[in-house]
Amino acid sequence: MAPKRGIPFAKNGSKGIRFTVLRFLLLCVLTPVVFFLSRSSHVADQNDISAVPDTQQVAKWREWNALQDLKSLFSKEVFDVIVSSTDDMGPLSLDNFRKNMSASWRVVGLETSDVAYELKEPTTHGRQEKLQVKEGRSSEGLSQWTDSPARQVRRKLIGKRQEKRASELVKMDNEVIVKLENAAIERSKSVESAILGKYSIWRKEIENDNADSSVRFMRDQIIMARVYLSIAKMKNKLELYQELQSRLKESQHALSDAISDSDLHHSTHEQIKTMGQVLSKARGQLYDCKLVTGKLRAMLQTADEQVRSLKKQSTFLSQLAAKTIPNGIHCLSMRLTIDYYLLPPEKRKFPMSDNLENPSLYHYALFSDNVLAASVVVKSVVTNAEDPSKHVFHLVTDKLNFGAMTMWFLLNPPGKATIHVQNVDDFKWLNSSYCPVLRQLESAKMKEYYFKAGHATTITSSASNMKYRNPKYLSMLNHLRFYLPEVYPKLDKILFLDDDIVVQKDLTGLWAVDLQGKVNGAVETCGESFHRFDKYLNFSNPHIARNFDPNACGWAYGMNVFDLKEWKKKDITGIYHKWQNMNEDRVLWKLGTLPPGLMTFYGLTHPLNKSWHVLGLGYSPTVDRSMIENAAVVHYNGNMKPWLEIAMTKYRPYWTKYVKHNHPYLQNYQL
Repeated sequence: MAPKRGIPFAKNGSKGIRFTVLRFLLLCVLTPVVFFLSRSSHVADQNDISAVPDTQQVAKWREWNALQDLKSLFSKEVFDVIVSSTDDMGPLSLDNFRKNMSASWRVVGLETSDVAYELKEPTTHGRQEKLQVKEGRSSEGLSQWTDSPARQVRRKLIGKRQEKRASELVKMDNEVIVKLENAAIERSKSVESAILGKYSIWRKEIENDNADSSVRFMRDQIIMARVYLSIAKMKNKLELYQELQSRLKESQHALSDAISDSDLHHSTHEQIKTMGQVLSKARGQLYDCKLVTGKLRAMLQTADEQVRSLKKQSTFLSQLAAKTIPNGIHCLSMRLTIDYYLLPPEKRKFPMSDNLENPSLYHYALFSDNVLAASVVVKSVVTNAEDPSKHVFHLVTDKLNFGAMTMWFLLNPPGKATIHVQNVDDFKWLNSSYCPVLRQLESAKMKEYYFKAGHATTITSSASNMKYRNPKYLSMLNHLRFYLPEVYPKLDKILFLDDDIVVQKDLTGLWAVDLQGKVNGAVETCGESFHRFDKYLNFSNPHIARNFDPNACGWAYGMNVFDLKEWKKKDITGIYHKWQNMNEDRVLWKLGTLPPGLMTFYGLTHPLNKSWHVLGLGYSPTVDRSMIENAAVVHYNGNMKPWLEIAMTKYRPYWTKYVKHNHPYLQNYQL
């Protein structure tokens, strides 16, 4: 054991012990010497106030001589600490010395040992003696003693060192805090947010790595029970067959929709035990390796077919949901149509018709049969426009929705902006003799492809075939984008918008974009989530392979700037007709407008900054939120449109904020 009193032993071997002891003895010897020297002049001043100058000179000379001898032994830093400690506190305080000196002068274990206590006692006594000396000193001598320049310099040095050390410690603490915060942030990034969003981390089963072990075991028992049930029936083991059937029903009822052990009833473990006993009995009577393997293989094939069938049904239902119109929107169109035909003819016209052909204004083309969707597009543009009076909207719809579309904007005009609604059936020049799509839709093959319910490629077909049976591909509203100069012959430039977009910023900057002689200004989509030409076109066809690059970057419809002057010069509509005529048997691409658009505007598309148009809100749950917030236009391309029940809820608010919820016709429509 270490002694209770005295100097603690160092832990670095005999050399360290000797070195520490020598230091301590040296300090003990120096303490009274320095103390005596520092007090000699003080006592002389007190006891012999009227002393002659010779005595004072001798005392000062002795003090100076002793100090010179000490200076030859120690460095200036050590000497200053010793003198200042002696002057301020009496005899040298080892605690004070240890705090101000470097680590090499420290004695191990003195902070809480009895040695520290022993050293403090003479220090306290020394202070008392010093106080007695100071009490008898005249005020003049006290003032001269405390205002010594050397002492003031030493105190300033000590104060600076303490401030510097304190600032270093604060800086170290701040650095440690920053490191801890950064480490916590990195750890938080490793947490899988998908799991935290689906499950509660406080549920008991989360604590167990095998939280569903009993559920999985019961499923395995059910599978084996079915195998042995089939074999028992085949081998005419009726008693065992009935027992297996009874236990199988009990297990299926107990399992139900449970996904973890916590969802099971407390009596389930007894049922697992009973089922195990029955399976053990069946194994003893019926087990045949070859027979059991064959049954399991047959069950696996059946399950695989069921999964494929369910996937097809799911795809079909999602496509069906995308085709349907919600009851609220349908009722809205019906009520608006009735109101329209009750209006006198003179009240069915829109004001400011002179702006429709003014090329100095900002013109938009919007082709839609959805009244609510079109209203959101128009309202979002006007709301974010710097000067709505300079914006002109050209809406085209079909005959069925013309009355409803017109009535909505008569009741809800877009502020100072100009709007006009047209019926696509009024374009008499758009007929089957001029338009290849209309001619192809009248062919027998196309009618069979679309309208024969018993066709082999209806519900049982692949997802891609079902996708292209969407009725929108039969509507000329979808193909009217290839005839913009014919629809608007007096305009020079126009901005084309789909009805499933929302505008979040002023779009007038698009008219100032230099298309560099190109016809189409669009955002390219050849990133991770989108495809290049080879995903849209059939490159096994020689016409496609000769004229296009399979790795060419695609672009998106939905927000496109079209230079109608260049369109006419390059005969874009004629190029479209050429490729459409070659695709009568759908050998170049499937139905739709994007593939022929990629071909028609090949080499004639100017890429826009991606912040103008952000896509994916109708199918991708991983679109970056910052991209959405900074986008001028967000696009709900895909099946999950914002007005449908299958829409992604986290993206819907960007659309619903522009719906006129206080309209009486929308009171019963839930969004």
